[in-house]
Amino acid sequence: MPLQNRVDPFGAIHAVPERGLFTGNRGIIHDPETRTLLRKRWALPAWIICVCEFRGVRREPMGRNRPSDDEPGGKAGWTELFFLDEVTALAAGHRPCFFCRRERATDFVDRFGRAFGIAEPRAPIVDKRLHKERLASGGRPPAVTVEQLGELPGGAMVADGDTAYALRAGEALRWSFAGYGDPLPFDRLAGRPLRLLTPVTTVAVLRQGYAPAWHPSANT
Repeated sequence: MPLQNRVDPFGAIHAVPERGLFTGNRGIIHDPETRTLLRKRWALPAWIICVCEFRGVRREPMGRNRPSDDEPGGKAGWTELFFLDEVTALAAGHRPCFFCRRERATDFVDRFGRAFGIAEPRAPIVDKRLHKERLASGGRPPAVTVEQLGELPGGAMVADGDTAYALRAGEALRWSFAGYGDPLPFDRLAGRPLRLLTPVTTVAVLRQGYAPAWHPSANT
């Protein structure tokens, strides 16, 4: 059975077979004995996006990945979460990791500084803003109209009820754990109660030119 560690654009965590292109974490939120999630869905405000392979390190997902002298096999390390792509992870409220994706993380934070006029932007400033905005940590996604979709940057995601769409080149791509569906013109979403899933802070960073990594299905 797949572990409950696949994240959707709403920030909810599911047990599905598809793993996706990126991993990441919100701190330690699992029990290594049962390899199941705890009741909490985050342990810190820094929600990050990591690469799945880095320096040859191998981890047991939701296992004991932190060395310990007093616990056989080690302690529970951070809980590995997986995302279809970076667009999905950004919508869920994560941002690039400074350890395994330093160049991308630096680019993200620098563009954040330009977007909000902050001379010396830092990751904790970004995290504090995101934690107030992400749906999964209690944020309230703002409503958007179909007319406003064209004003949003590529890589932003919106929702129609429980259905998420990624915006790209003037079209909406329906999201799933397996990939994106055929693109729809924005007018196909007219009259629907749309809301903006991607935190407004991240949308501002996307407006500044940050280019998230897309799943290959977005190109088909």
